[in-house]
Amino acid sequence: MGISLVQLIIILLIILLLFGAGKLPQVMSELGKGLKAFKSSLKDEDKKD
Repeated sequence: MGISLVQLIIILLIILLLFGAGKLPQVMSELGKGLKAFKSSLKDEDKKD
């Protein structure tokens, strides 16, 4: 169970409408940084156990 291709396309279109094409690379970059930090914190939490 995950996100299908159709759902991903719909989400990306909504983001494009909200932020516009000019800010989209900046928004995606910040989203990537946030996901990387989240994954890093999960790995750190696993190491503590």
